[in-house]
Amino acid sequence: MSVSVGKTRVGRYELGRTLGEGTFAKVKFARNVETGENVAIKILDKEKVLKHKMIAQIKREISTMKLIRHPNVIRMYEVMASKTKIYIVMELVTGGELFDKIASRGRLKEDDARKYFQQVINAVDYCHSRGVYHRDLKPENLLLDASGTLKVSDFGLSALSQQVREDGLLHTTCGTPNYVAPEVINNKGYDGAKADLWSCGVILFVLMAGYLPFEDSNLMSLYKKIFKADFSCPSWFSTSAKKLIKKILDPNPNTRITIAELINNEWFKKGYQPPRFETVDVNLDDVNSIFDESGDPAQLVVERREERPSVMNAFELISTSQGLNLGTLFEKQTGSVKKETRFASRLPANEILSKIEAAAGPMGFNVQKRNYKLKLQGENPGRKGQLAIATEVFEVTPSLYMVELRKSNGDTLEFHKFYRNISNGLKDVMWKPDGSIVEGNEARHRRTP
Repeated sequence: MSVSVGKTRVGRYELGRTLGEGTFAKVKFARNVETGENVAIKILDKEKVLKHKMIAQIKREISTMKLIRHPNVIRMYEVMASKTKIYIVMELVTGGELFDKIASRGRLKEDDARKYFQQVINAVDYCHSRGVYHRDLKPENLLLDASGTLKVSDFGLSALSQQVREDGLLHTTCGTPNYVAPEVINNKGYDGAKADLWSCGVILFVLMAGYLPFEDSNLMSLYKKIFKADFSCPSWFSTSAKKLIKKILDPNPNTRITIAELINNEWFKKGYQPPRFETVDVNLDDVNSIFDESGDPAQLVVERREERPSVMNAFELISTSQGLNLGTLFEKQTGSVKKETRFASRLPANEILSKIEAAAGPMGFNVQKRNYKLKLQGENPGRKGQLAIATEVFEVTPSLYMVELRKSNGDTLEFHKFYRNISNGLKDVMWKPDGSIVEGNEARHRRTP
């Protein structure tokens, strides 16, 4: 995979691109500069955590997750904190989502679906035994590593604000509607283990059918189908698979099959291989220290920002080239209209940005500058709102830079018009492979190299 040199260091980790973002956290690619190991770092905002009174819950969840060492659950390595953020260092999984396999194949063969389902149940059963419930199980949260082993992500961290009340039940409705158990929607309290198992049943159905058992454009109609377990299995399901799915998707949690019963089911046991792993001693000092307000400030990490452009490596450079754009193998093409463009320059990075800023101002754009990035915001409303353009400079070699202009809001055709206009003001900035500067009409009509 491509790796950009990040501008920010946190402890021994160098932060890279953002992999995902939610209400309370974002996940970034990172590299351990001491070992060279690639990891993922989940970053929580301390202010939001305090505002929502989530400290105790997060501490409990993180402590539990650090104790979980299972081959089918993404591993948590360590926890750090700065004055404003909490950093959770996790295993980086590079094989993509299980959902992608369904999307590309339509559905999986029964034996393949069973193999992945067995791994999901292994992870769920192990975590339930330690009091950890996922509450948002779905194919998008099931990842595959490089060898094809399934890994459940965000186990115990997907619903941080939830609390178990005195009756021992959870009371917050969460998750993706199509995968949620009826008792969760009912809002009268539910057993986290039984609700997770229902979601596992929906996942098994989707793996084998290629579509959802409960689906409706109207949310209330969808809920009615879930309450009644109103679904039917397609003809290609084996009889034993149909029977098992109906036992899992029982709308009554009291009569629904349990995981212990499921593991002894004949269909489930076919080719089953129990997971192999070792129990190791885990130190929780780092978890306790990040929440200890009276602790030693020296325990806090500091974000250090590098004042230089990100480095674009060979793979990334090739993938941006028009004739060798690997993205065309994976992305649906929408015609010739592009939402981004690039050009090369021999000028220093700061000078490139200054010239872009000078050229954009007279065209009616407000400019925000941060490190080696610019955000250009149009003052006039366009056909699809105000045009906004993100600009970043990448270092290819110490004397060659790649400049990327990407439309982040507004109309694509208006973005093209902007680029044609600004190109004339940047003719002394753009560089061609033969060493010359792009001039005149050529600059105005230049496109992605």
